[in-house]
Amino acid sequence: MGGSSFLIQISLLLCIFFVTTQSFSFSFHGFNNQNITSDKETVINPSNGAIMLTNSAPNVIGHAFYRDPIPMFNTTLNRYNSFSTQFVFQINPSNGIDGGYGLAFTLSQSPQFPGAAAGHYMGVFNESNNGSSTNHVLMVEFDTVNGYDEGVDSDGNHVGINLNQINSNATKTAELYLQKASPIRAWIDFDGIKKQVSVTVARADKPKPNETLMKSDENLNLSTVLLNDMYAGFSAATGADKWSSHYILGWSFRLNGVADDLDSSRLPSLPVTDSPSSNNNYSKLMKTALTAALSVVLVIAAASLIGILMYRRWTKYEVLEEWELDSPHRFRYKELYDATKGFRDSEKIGSGGFGAVYRGVLSSTGVEIAVKKITSNNPLQGMREFAAEIESLGKLRHKNLVHLQGWCKRKNDLLLVYDYVPNGSLDSLLYNPNSGIVLSWEQRFNIIKGVASGLLYLHEDWEQVVIHRDVKSSNVLIDGDMSPRLGDFGLARLYDHGKNSHTTHVVGTIGYIAPELTRTGKASTSTDVFAYGILLLEIACGRAAVVCEAHQNAILVDWVVECMQMGSAFDAVDARMDSVYVVEEMELVLGLGLLCSHPKKEMRPTMRQVVRYLNGDEILPLLERLSFDGSRRVDEVTARLLELGLVDRINYSTDSYHLDVSMGVMSSTSFDVAGR
Repeated sequence: MGGSSFLIQISLLLCIFFVTTQSFSFSFHGFNNQNITSDKETVINPSNGAIMLTNSAPNVIGHAFYRDPIPMFNTTLNRYNSFSTQFVFQINPSNGIDGGYGLAFTLSQSPQFPGAAAGHYMGVFNESNNGSSTNHVLMVEFDTVNGYDEGVDSDGNHVGINLNQINSNATKTAELYLQKASPIRAWIDFDGIKKQVSVTVARADKPKPNETLMKSDENLNLSTVLLNDMYAGFSAATGADKWSSHYILGWSFRLNGVADDLDSSRLPSLPVTDSPSSNNNYSKLMKTALTAALSVVLVIAAASLIGILMYRRWTKYEVLEEWELDSPHRFRYKELYDATKGFRDSEKIGSGGFGAVYRGVLSSTGVEIAVKKITSNNPLQGMREFAAEIESLGKLRHKNLVHLQGWCKRKNDLLLVYDYVPNGSLDSLLYNPNSGIVLSWEQRFNIIKGVASGLLYLHEDWEQVVIHRDVKSSNVLIDGDMSPRLGDFGLARLYDHGKNSHTTHVVGTIGYIAPELTRTGKASTSTDVFAYGILLLEIACGRAAVVCEAHQNAILVDWVVECMQMGSAFDAVDARMDSVYVVEEMELVLGLGLLCSHPKKEMRPTMRQVVRYLNGDEILPLLERLSFDGSRRVDEVTARLLELGLVDRINYSTDSYHLDVSMGVMSSTSFDVAGR
């Protein structure tokens, strides 16, 4: 019996361990996939999959990150998760002798670093934010130039562990010469219990040494460094006087375990930068070049003939202007045509006021995409300016946003290319009785919080302010984990922080349009908040923003207010949930929905305030003195609603609007927006 009891205890301990230990891992031998995001000068070599973070040019920066955030904090264990990562990199100096400045592995709150400087700042920090607790960056640098760690290594080759700044918390001279232009393997391990970082390096073809190169102190103060979710990736930079090409050849990562070992034979191979050649070498190279030149001429002639034939075949599909050829997020029409099987009806997954959406598969990568095809009767105008805006939107990276991969134009058609999200739109899950799906309250509340997080990123946390201008349930897509992704940025507008939006055209969907927008045509972050408020009520009530009942339009917000005035706010809740919900959360969502959709914009909260309400960091004003449980007298409830301006509210809806629409790519067009 004692042995059985012992085995049971061991089994229970193992169960607890596996339940409380979060699992997350990936492994790449080359990077020909869509799980890596990059910006600045970074490119992925399509032939071998090597990431070139920077080329050999002065003052350039490059970033490459894993697409999704990594859960760094284990709420069950109330501590940070441990992690292990292994990667192979190569640094080719510009003249074969001494380049700079180096590369770094980083864990950060974002895969982008707005305003980051080149040189010693590694493309992560700058002079003004260096050392700021708001950076939230854990960085391991492989530096090839002396500077901030002056005197550590006369050659400048050292490894440093940095917390929120370029000054290293711990540093060690590199035993390997980092600029040998040969692959180097690095291991970085973080012990979540000891709060300690260790770094080991070796030649890429050698096993992991028994001794680590360096370790940080134990019990690092990570309270201002690590957040619950962090992005993992790489940054590199060159300087004004020294520069190198920086490459990542392979990468593996694992939470609470040992990262997969990278197989050297499967990694991309890169040329070694040549040292200055002798005359003999020069002669040999010239002979080889002359021999190769004859072959190249023949190949070019044959390729030109084939190209002419192919061009004639595809001229009917697209003619590119010179400026379009330099646009990194521009797809070729043929690629999208093939991916969607010629925009076949069987591949259509949705349609809206601006066009149809098709599922596609890129033949080059096998990745699924969604292609929105917008057609206008008028020639597309202002395309160059709109393309610049699309290029900016293509840099948005947040787990609750649909990634806009790029765009394409052909004659009067504009095609927007997005990530494919498998579970479709939120409105199809809320309003399609034939699907057999009823979203639980837990799923709905998760969707509410996710959309709020995405909007906060757009409004305040990105390098520019982004007004979505079309927040609604049909533009919220649900991924395989039932998490929300706000999509369709076809109407979005961007402007710099501290400045005002200059939009003057009313766009949007009936029921989601803020009252002031119909009067002034001026969109703002507050008009997005209004639409988000309507979305909250939709999710809680399972009813559309505008419903045609008894030959007239019933407005959702007015109906919720009426239920509250009658002392039966929960009558507004979606009956399909069978009253299975958290009462306090439902009260919060109903109250927040009304406050966000307040007819007076100055009464609406910002998205940062919304997130704080949803996380329980602040009490919603509507709930401070008002209960939804029916225990309050009707006149008391009405008095509180009057005080907040939520009754006798402006009825901003009509059966039909004639709205002047401008996407920057169409001439102004008047069209009807009626019903949903």
